[in-house]
Amino acid sequence: MNRTATILLTALAPVSWGTTYAVTTELLPADRPLFTGMMRALPAGLVLLALARVLPRGVWWGKAAVLGALNIGAFFPLLFLSAYRLPGGMAAVVGSVGPLIVVGLSAVLLGQRPTTRSVLTGLVAAFGVSLVVLKAAGALDIVGVTAAFASTTSMSAGTVLTKRWGRPDGVGPLALTAWQLTAGGLLIAPLALLVEGAPPALDGRAVGGYLYLALANTAIAYWLWFRGIGRLTATQVTFLGPLSPLTAAVVGWAALGQTLTPLQLAGMTLAFGATVAGQLGVRQPTVSRTFGPAGGKGTPEALRGVPRAL
Repeated sequence: MNRTATILLTALAPVSWGTTYAVTTELLPADRPLFTGMMRALPAGLVLLALARVLPRGVWWGKAAVLGALNIGAFFPLLFLSAYRLPGGMAAVVGSVGPLIVVGLSAVLLGQRPTTRSVLTGLVAAFGVSLVVLKAAGALDIVGVTAAFASTTSMSAGTVLTKRWGRPDGVGPLALTAWQLTAGGLLIAPLALLVEGAPPALDGRAVGGYLYLALANTAIAYWLWFRGIGRLTATQVTFLGPLSPLTAAVVGWAALGQTLTPLQLAGMTLAFGATVAGQLGVRQPTVSRTFGPAGGKGTPEALRGVPRAL
């Protein structure tokens, strides 16, 4: 499969995630962020684990737990916490700095030097998202801002570590996704029970919403996301992130009757342009030998034929 097709398939993940807000507010029980995070992660992980029929071995038990905590277990609760406490789209604005965090972490963990192009593109993407989702509201909640930044940092670190470690020999992205979703879901489950109590009663709408979140929004979307990490650079993948708040804005306009102002449309153009620019002009990556193999003997599987960061 060529690089363009890989980018387009990977982009379906953040596009799917952009529908999460509408599904959560219209179909799911209110004020249950931890339960919702668990219902997104654990059923999806168990389904994929049954399909993959592969368990981690050796050091990959620990690596899967770390990646599951960063990409799922910590990311989901922190993301929902920030969404509940911050005004308007501030959580999305904080989240849009993810490409800049990945650029910095890639320099440290992958030996990929940041370029002026990647930094400027990240700044433009964040500015464009801010025009789309940021609304004036009172004083910012420091807990919400901290949670938003922590969630973005957690997902960014998980993306870069997924790229660095690759996959064990003979293990595909389906199994790697299953390990992380299951580990993350198991991490959230006791926290949800402790903080939120027993699960809420679910009607047909809620069941449908959770099925959508677990299957399309999580199992399929995260499989595409981790598959993309294995074939693209960490920077390329994370520059697809702004598609999530842009999709949320479009869904709000098309399905929820929300309006889009000329300023928001200008922001969407900027953010989408930065997303496209983040996929262009890449070269073959150079990984420091001090990092060692990411996924077994010889050249790390996840780095074979992968373009260099911007």
